Amino acid sequence: MEALGFELREEANLSALTEEIVKSSAIEGEHLNPEEVRSSIASRLGLDHGGLVNPSREVEGHVEMTLDATRNFAEPLTTERLFGWHSALFPTGRSGMHRIVVGAWRGDETGPMQIVSGPLGREKVHFQAPDATTVASEMDRFIEWFESSPAIDPVLRAAVAHFWFVTIHPFADGNGRIARAIADMALSQADGTKDRFYSMSSGIEQKRKEYYRQLEFAQRGTLDITGWIAWFLDCLDHTIEDAERTLGSVLRKADLWQRINLTQSTRANSSSSIACSTTSKGNSTRRSTRS
Repeated sequence: MEALGFELREEANLSALTEEIVKSSAIEGEHLNPEEVRSSIASRLGLDHGGLVNPSREVEGHVEMTLDATRNFAEPLTTERLFGWHSALFPTGRSGMHRIVVGAWRGDETGPMQIVSGPLGREKVHFQAPDATTVASEMDRFIEWFESSPAIDPVLRAAVAHFWFVTIHPFADGNGRIARAIADMALSQADGTKDRFYSMSSGIEQKRKEYYRQLEFAQRGTLDITGWIAWFLDCLDHTIEDAERTLGSVLRKADLWQRINLTQSTRANSSSSIACSTTSKGNSTRRSTRS
């Protein structure tokens, strides 16, 4: 990444963040306008966003959460911070047409938290989250683990954190997006930089069905989540490889344009020198004739 100049690094960071937010929402079947997302990120990072569309409140909330997770990765993960992220995702207090509890752990008003699919009356329950009465204590355990700097590889920590949070499923909605934001925070901590040059959610979205299959398999099995971790690491590897290919293409194009501009500049300078030389010779000739 050091090979990128300042402007190219800004563009790569902006593109990766835009991709991350758009794809994380797409995984959940929610489609955000990429131009709105890009405009919101550029504005918050102090970059030129002239001519871009004005973002909606919903987009602003997604951007706020992702930037807080990745750029403020050194700040502690707390209950209040998670409540803030959740409130940002649902600024109207609704998920679609339904009013939900925002900025607080889910209750048991609507019964058990289940992940289901299929038509009404023939639903398939893929996963049932822990009872609402245990969410607060389960989240205390999770946050304590996340903040205790456990003796675990930082990338493995991102995979475990993603799985652990989404398994608790502490909110009425938005758990997948927040789980991926937590994973992004852990990956930013592992990378030691505020800048993002790859989008984990982009890789997950390409393998969306397998993503849910791996989560379901691990959640229904024993405490051994090796399969999930292996899948997460493989997805991350492919995501980084794709990002490196994209950045390589950007570098080649930038180098090409630099050489073209240099050639044009050299030709312009040469033409100017020739013109000056010709003018000088002409003046000398006229002076000789007059004398």
